[in-house]
Amino acid sequence: MSGPSPFSRLAPFIQEYIYRKKWDSLRDAQVEACRVLFDTPHHLLIASGTASGKTEAAFFPALTELYHRPSESVGILYIGPLKALINDQFERIKELLRDGEVPVWHWHGDVAQAEKTKLMQRPSGVLQITPESLEGLLMNRPNAIPALFHDLRYIMIDEVHAFMGADRGIQVISQLTRLERMASCKPRRIGLSATLGDYEIAARWLGAGTPQPVEVVSPPGGRKLKLSVEHFSFPDARDEREAEHLELAKQKYYNFIYDNTHRKKALVFTNSRTDAELTTLELRRIAAKREERDVFHVHHGSISAMLREETEAALRSGPGPAVAAATVTLELGIDLGELERVIQLGAPYSCSSFVQRLGRSGRRGDQASEMMFLCAEEEDEDAQLPARMPWTLLRAIAVIELYVRERWVEPVELRKKPVGVLYHQTMSTLKSIGEAEPADLARAVLTLPAFRGVEPEEYKAMLQYLLQTDHIQQTEEGTLIIGLGGEKIVNNFRFYAVFKDDEEHVVYNGSEEIGSITTVPPPGYCFSLAGKLWKVEEVDSKHKAVYVKSSRGKVDTLWLGAGGDVHTRVMQKMRQVLEEHTLYPYLAPGAANRLERARRLARESGLLRSPVIPAGGDSLFILPWAGSKQFRTLERLLKHNLTDPMGLRQVVPMEPYYMVVSGRAGAEELLAAIRAELNSIPHPEALLAASESPFLGKYDEFVPPELVRRAYAVDGLDVKGLAEALEAAGKPSEYRSGSSNE
Repeated sequence: MSGPSPFSRLAPFIQEYIYRKKWDSLRDAQVEACRVLFDTPHHLLIASGTASGKTEAAFFPALTELYHRPSESVGILYIGPLKALINDQFERIKELLRDGEVPVWHWHGDVAQAEKTKLMQRPSGVLQITPESLEGLLMNRPNAIPALFHDLRYIMIDEVHAFMGADRGIQVISQLTRLERMASCKPRRIGLSATLGDYEIAARWLGAGTPQPVEVVSPPGGRKLKLSVEHFSFPDARDEREAEHLELAKQKYYNFIYDNTHRKKALVFTNSRTDAELTTLELRRIAAKREERDVFHVHHGSISAMLREETEAALRSGPGPAVAAATVTLELGIDLGELERVIQLGAPYSCSSFVQRLGRSGRRGDQASEMMFLCAEEEDEDAQLPARMPWTLLRAIAVIELYVRERWVEPVELRKKPVGVLYHQTMSTLKSIGEAEPADLARAVLTLPAFRGVEPEEYKAMLQYLLQTDHIQQTEEGTLIIGLGGEKIVNNFRFYAVFKDDEEHVVYNGSEEIGSITTVPPPGYCFSLAGKLWKVEEVDSKHKAVYVKSSRGKVDTLWLGAGGDVHTRVMQKMRQVLEEHTLYPYLAPGAANRLERARRLARESGLLRSPVIPAGGDSLFILPWAGSKQFRTLERLLKHNLTDPMGLRQVVPMEPYYMVVSGRAGAEELLAAIRAELNSIPHPEALLAASESPFLGKYDEFVPPELVRRAYAVDGLDVKGLAEALEAAGKPSEYRSGSSNE
């Protein structure tokens, strides 16, 4: 414990809450947060593990101030990434404030209008909100902002890592600056996260645009971990006999999941909505076959709010076993109570995701965090060499080793030219003020912290382009207003969000909403949603609705999925795992055996000898051992810069693991050409075709192509990182082991 306990300084109702909870003492994070918020004017970043009391650390001192000196408007603004997280925190804060006479409100798409009206009439206390709803307030109710926030003392941003480095994080920081200007307030900022690799970047992000320093509170963690990794091989079904073997292997896999969960409160994390659906369906089939209780749920972003809340309640407070297959929607800080086990199907794409998922279990007392990785992969002895590597198993071991041994988490990269969000904030600002002189609009937008990398000439070119495309118009007096083309974009509720969201059709069974799908099937088609099978009865395209009834048909799922990005450090660790002879105590027999076979194949085949190796005939394999961004840079370099000079006929990427290249070049010749090209590229834009402007964000399509192109070159490609990865990939791991803690 650092310093004396600040318990006596807390408001009486908070002291009462602590007595009620039977806490012996305040935790380190709570003591340190009280010191910063009571005794300094600084912003605060609380970086500590899940279930370490971060929420209370932020709220105890902030609410104490509101208790002793009530605010004349909303006093604390809490911004959360998910509606479900806000609902969860709303109930927790309501319990904390039971006797405190500080009102708490929440505001998002599922909150009744009557509740919002009450807040507008009597702004006070704590307001919990999503970035999308805050955008709506700033845009559509600018005149209400001063009354709502003029006496705002604190802004809390939960799950900071979920925002940073993404367009949504740029949006949030822009919103804070706009809110402070509109309401003439100077609130202190508090960021909360369990998953940060670089505190300095996070602190810089949190304090952007303000003069106060950010203090970081990061008490050492020390929870017990219980990890295991098992591997399942699925044979490639080329004939009837192999098809039977595949069916038996899948049965063994799903029975294993069932046997390890059905008597517990457990979470089964998947990397896609499709896998969550299929897993739930299979577990329910096993329960029916064994004539045992169906305790299985599914939780992802395309399931109705009501069904998601039922799943959360079953895990948190239901009486008996409950198992939920889930995606990222249960990765963030919703309190699910005393979960006994977390299972990860496959491997997370990042250490950050691993830490979040691991933190879902062992949240009470000295209970260990327990996580079981199940890596199921197709195994085909006749496949090309790199396809015979157990990539998912290697990734699972790599993220465990990097976090558990080195406490490494991916550093966040902040975008230099976020041009799509620049368009979004320009339109939102213009909607908010109605009309503006071009110079005033430029000043208002370019002084937002995220757009410091945008040159005034670039912004001027964007405004000219928006005038040409009728997104904005110039009045006779020379002021700018939103044009007819812009009205269609800005007046759609989807405009509040800066993340990409596919247009979805809502699925109804009678009058009950089950969820939503992105691909619309014809009547008679069967598909899986919410872990059950449905048959399409009617499609109402006008109202974007699909009506279904329960079915026993074939299984299909209706979302387009994409994998996550992998960092170069994870790829390099995977190479090291293959290269070395280390035994990992958490590998179950099947996984240990599969790793040993992969290591033997890597040694015998020369797979690790060079980043470019012969593949037979006129083909080569390229294994850059580089992250997704660097891999895409290499793909571009090969296709745009080296296809003709090196006589390449075909470049087939298997991102981010390897490429198959066909043509007349030899392995050493091609590697030398790649390295020479990387050293001579004047600017990453040289990797783009003359007419090419690839999009990085949702609103890039409305930005001048030249600006989109420039933004992609600086934020979507990484020439230097690729050169370093290729250099490292040519050396044994002992030469690299101390070099990659960036």
